[in-house]
Amino acid sequence: MSLLVKLPIEECSKLLHKVADGVCGREPPHMADYSGTWSVREWLELLDSLFSLFRLAVRRKGPNEEDLAFLVGMNTGYAEAVLSVLKARREEISQALVERTNCASGSPLQDFDWQIKLTLSSDKISTLQTPLLNLSLDLRENGNLKQLSFEMSREELHTLICSLEAANKVVMHLKSR
Repeated sequence: MSLLVKLPIEECSKLLHKVADGVCGREPPHMADYSGTWSVREWLELLDSLFSLFRLAVRRKGPNEEDLAFLVGMNTGYAEAVLSVLKARREEISQALVERTNCASGSPLQDFDWQIKLTLSSDKISTLQTPLLNLSLDLRENGNLKQLSFEMSREELHTLICSLEAANKVVMHLKSR
């Protein structure tokens, strides 16, 4: 982050807004515009630290002591510029990060429905007495609604529930960080 002070303070806010644009999925700043200020290695290091700071500060609902400690070594004007851009763009960055997360699977779940059936017999066995779950998932794929249907036995349902519980634990762990 100390690399930021190589840039004149007047241009700092412009660069930081471009970095925020990059975090939001729009065009990030270009090395060619700053090649006289930083080497390629320094440029990549600076971008990485700014992207990380913006993502973490927004995820934490604002800069905390750790983020401020990150800025302590900086000139007050530069630290104020970083905090100003974070404050001004927090909602936009947060929205972009949430949208990126929601679209990670490519087909977000829109709705679901389930039914339990008791299969009494089949053409091979005269009496089954097997409960089956019919699960219907409505997924949004490229703007269109796509429906998937599954039929599961008790064991398959148990495996699905265990997998979903494990995934939920991972999500809760990541949220608590």
